[in-house]
Amino acid sequence: MALSVPGYSPSFRKPPETLRLRRKRARSRGAAASPGEQPEPAPRRAALAAGLLLRPFPAAAAAAVGRGGGGPAAARRNPFARLDNRPSATAEPPDGPPRGQQEAQGPFLDSNQENDLLWEEKFPERTTVTELLQTPQGSVSESDIPSSESTELPADWSIKTRLLFTSSQPFTWADHLKAQEEAHGVIQHCRATEVTLPQSIQSLIYWLQPAFPWLPLFPRIGADRKMSGKISPWSNDETLQHILMSDWSVSFTSLYNLLKTKLCPYFYVCTYQFTILFRAAGLAGNDVITALISPTTRGIREAMKNEGIEFSLPLIKENGHGKKKASGTSQGQGEEQVISDEDEDESFSWLEEMGVQDKIKKPDILSIKLRKEKHEVQMDHRPESVVLVKGMNTLTLLNFLINSKSLIASSGPQAGLPPTLLSPVAFRGATMQMLKARSVNVKTQAVSGYKDQFSLEITGPVMPHSLHSVTMLLRSSQKGSFSAGLYTHEPTAVFNTCLPVNKVLDKETVHEELANCGLHPKTLDQLSQTPILGKSSLRHVEMSDYVYNWRS
Repeated sequence: MALSVPGYSPSFRKPPETLRLRRKRARSRGAAASPGEQPEPAPRRAALAAGLLLRPFPAAAAAAVGRGGGGPAAARRNPFARLDNRPSATAEPPDGPPRGQQEAQGPFLDSNQENDLLWEEKFPERTTVTELLQTPQGSVSESDIPSSESTELPADWSIKTRLLFTSSQPFTWADHLKAQEEAHGVIQHCRATEVTLPQSIQSLIYWLQPAFPWLPLFPRIGADRKMSGKISPWSNDETLQHILMSDWSVSFTSLYNLLKTKLCPYFYVCTYQFTILFRAAGLAGNDVITALISPTTRGIREAMKNEGIEFSLPLIKENGHGKKKASGTSQGQGEEQVISDEDEDESFSWLEEMGVQDKIKKPDILSIKLRKEKHEVQMDHRPESVVLVKGMNTLTLLNFLINSKSLIASSGPQAGLPPTLLSPVAFRGATMQMLKARSVNVKTQAVSGYKDQFSLEITGPVMPHSLHSVTMLLRSSQKGSFSAGLYTHEPTAVFNTCLPVNKVLDKETVHEELANCGLHPKTLDQLSQTPILGKSSLRHVEMSDYVYNWRS
């Protein structure tokens, strides 16, 4: 009687037994064959027993023809196909192409599709207007978050590099404006007065520092290739670098003061390593000033600790005891060291209870420290490394950034160039810029022939207020029907993370305190809501009958 062994499966057979069974089956098939058929050679039988796919034996094919078999010849296996790309054994539809033709085309179609996917992932901004019209959801992958329907879009704090709108109605407002209309739009934006026509001018305006017409200053992360070969007289001139940094510090301080007094809703600091989003109190559901930094490295976080900046990693949890916090003061570091030592002693207390503490070698403090440092380094340059600074610590962060030498690249095309400041309102030393808008009319094939399809492309650093203003404008101008592909600067997508909130803010109080921040009341209402997109951002937006359908 067989004994039951844990983990033993009665149906399991060893490889020699499997090969022996296959040889028996091959011999039985050969014995059952007709006497007129020539038996297959031994090497061929061994290859078939090993599970390899081979062409039909010539003698067998000739015998089939001699018997009057008028069917099509057996398909040849494509020698360039992968071994795992075997043809399925299911029957083909009667109106489909021959199996041989499918096998010949399959591998090449697969490789082309793989190349197209790689191209779209590496160069998403190369999608043309015609491609978007043919596949309106081409920028959305199958693994994206399911679509949601609403009369309003959720707040998206990421920076967009490109917007591509399509509609059956023409984008007349994007044509050349009259000089009087442009002047009215610009002056209303500068004075933050009530919006009248043309609203399109205010939707496209933003403020930038520094500004050099020949040099693209956004995005800064991964921009060395675009900046290479450009004239940069400050790269080897320390005096000029000092002047640029001095002006930048004045502009940065001016922006922070506007933010603190709630005359500026938010602004971005774009360096060659990371991007920072400063938000005024009342926005994104927070009652204090917040600053999000992404992506970060262990070196940046250690430098912030040494400067006494208290911060947290909202996407990292430590041993399930809550979200990780760090303190830069010496007292905080001492407390952390004591807590970590206590945790290590508690983690090995169970060995003493079992009485085997002397027989098992415990890891030393250095090994534990190296293991923790390894985990910290592994999240560098990833969305999980986003850092949150709140309250008065943002002022300490301001001073740290102004005095930090690592804020500016020391070599390469961006050497000596201060970070880029982006703001929806004017500040000291800023330059007014305008997003580039271009409308195109194309013909698309329909059931009854061809129809006109209109598109609008907007390029530049599209900030949250601009995205909301443009969608509000298109809501009325396109009669509640349009679609859009949104291209995000990926390091800023994590700014949509929902942060811990101490208390629920009163909507009326927020509107009253931020009434002079320069945003449209509806835009302010959207940006004051708690973010719901998480680490993702809006990728595709479609409006039909004044109802939004969006994907992230």
